[in-house]
Amino acid sequence: MADLTLTDLPLDQQVLVRTVVTRLTPAYEGTLGADTIERFVVDSLEQLLPKATVTTHLPVLAEKFAKDRLRALLRLEGSAGEAIPGVLFLCVHNAGRSQMAAGWLRHLAGDRMDVWSGGSEPTSTINPAAVEAMAEVGIDIAQEFPKPWTDEIVRAADVVITMGCGDACPLYPGKRYEDWVLEDPAGMDVEDVRVVRHEIEARVRALMDSVGVEPIS
Repeated sequence: MADLTLTDLPLDQQVLVRTVVTRLTPAYEGTLGADTIERFVVDSLEQLLPKATVTTHLPVLAEKFAKDRLRALLRLEGSAGEAIPGVLFLCVHNAGRSQMAAGWLRHLAGDRMDVWSGGSEPTSTINPAAVEAMAEVGIDIAQEFPKPWTDEIVRAADVVITMGCGDACPLYPGKRYEDWVLEDPAGMDVEDVRVVRHEIEARVRALMDSVGVEPIS
């Protein structure tokens, strides 16, 4: 995590961060202090800024990213309640395959698994063909966004699924890794993305079976 602090940010971003921290703090009472929450919100904002083409929704995205990371931190500290399997999907841009896989797993597992996704070189937007293909099966990934993987999320995940990021994907000893060889949906039309969607669904169902979680549907 970078050493950037709240006071290093421009005044308008300081206001945004304080608003997000105030909103998040009650949910972590007794587990995480406001200083920790602030540090993760600031760092999440910093990591998303370089790829942001429109900053209007950046506070919302930074809040969602920080919540993902704080959830991982609670798992690492043993404060997340009953242990459930955690899975991280990684690809290069976090715009297609990894987002589709995360969408499938959230849809099929509900709150019985922790799910994250990230990219080694995240782009600025989700692949619209992937969004459309997933919407066809009732899964909304339109509100998701590309983001980098972070150390605490990789360490918190029980299973790390890689998809084409090669040597750029993080490797931690003793962790279960799987490499899924899938066509990259970038540049595909929706018809071709449907084929990738179908293959990802099959792989996600097999993954759930391997960790003993029954699909909701």
